[in-house]
Amino acid sequence: MAKQVSSVNYGLEKIFEGAEDFLPLLGTDYVEFYVGNAKQSAHFFKTAFGFQSYAYRGLETGSKDQVSYVLKQDKIRLVLTTPLNSKSPVNDHIVKHGDGVKVIALWVDDARSAFEETTKRGAKPYMEPKVEKDEKGEVVRSAIYTYGETVHMFVERKNYTGTFLPGFRKWESDYNPEPTGLKYIDHMVGNVGWGQMNTWVKWYEDVMGFVNFLSFDDKQIHTEYSALMSKVMSNGNGRIKFPINEPAEGIKKSQIEEYLDFYEGAGVQHLALATDDIIHTISELKARGVEFLPPPPQAYYDDIPRRLGSHMEMMKEDLKELQKLSILVDADEEGYLLQIFTKPLQDRPTLFFEIIQRMGARGFGAGNFKALFESIEREQAQRGTL
Repeated sequence: MAKQVSSVNYGLEKIFEGAEDFLPLLGTDYVEFYVGNAKQSAHFFKTAFGFQSYAYRGLETGSKDQVSYVLKQDKIRLVLTTPLNSKSPVNDHIVKHGDGVKVIALWVDDARSAFEETTKRGAKPYMEPKVEKDEKGEVVRSAIYTYGETVHMFVERKNYTGTFLPGFRKWESDYNPEPTGLKYIDHMVGNVGWGQMNTWVKWYEDVMGFVNFLSFDDKQIHTEYSALMSKVMSNGNGRIKFPINEPAEGIKKSQIEEYLDFYEGAGVQHLALATDDIIHTISELKARGVEFLPPPPQAYYDDIPRRLGSHMEMMKEDLKELQKLSILVDADEEGYLLQIFTKPLQDRPTLFFEIIQRMGARGFGAGNFKALFESIEREQAQRGTL
């Protein structure tokens, strides 16, 4: 079993009992990617993943230095932003990191208070509280830096009735492929450098009031060749979960080291997108050309009944169907979960998506780590980066 600050069974509400939540977070508002070509990236996410056109900002709306396309599927909002000239700081970010996540926007009731509370506890400011207005009302936003050049944006929108944010207009499009069943962001994983995991765990504890409710060390997350360490941070209501990874010593280069080399620093490794029907979702994604990591060996699926134990009785999915789609299965005391991981979404082997369906389980698929990382290593070997 993984080392835990408190059993996952026990519940985050018990960990936080009696503590003041100085940074109430209502959920994930949006995730903003800086990309080389937002128009083409938007087409990819619509076609491959079933996102819908939602909002737009560009030259036509008065934005002279950058363009943004906002995509939506259920509760997930992705913002794809591209610079319009070589002098833009967005361009500098893309040159260094390639396409990747710049902003993790968190929905709050008071963006001014969120900024004040986090900066007085040591956060580096990115954007002081700013009021943005149009005929639909106003939005208050503020932001701080987290690991690498990644930003946490606090978004207060209780006095706004517009489509997305002031400065954006509704994006009307005749091309909106059917959704694939993606519901919300379950968690987002960050990769940090050697010896930096505990530094950022403490940062989330001190600056944002999160707790480390689940930990994995290199004895649990390893293969024959490589290893890593991970700690899961969560806010008080459990709506925001940020696992943080760092490399560990191994015979060969780990996936975390590969990420750090190609991203050229710390950053968001993957977004885990939740679905209520993973068989439908993955069938749709594969039919649309989304590529996933290679399947684990037959022995992995043969061993699932033993690993799931009594949870097999409640399992609704057909194991043969799961194997056909290369979906992984794991369980904890609360139930089981189903998950699968895409290959990198861009040419640099950095950002990818996880698709996850929780059937009571609150963990992160610890029983799948070995099979997952061996699949990643097979991909690394083909790239010559293992």
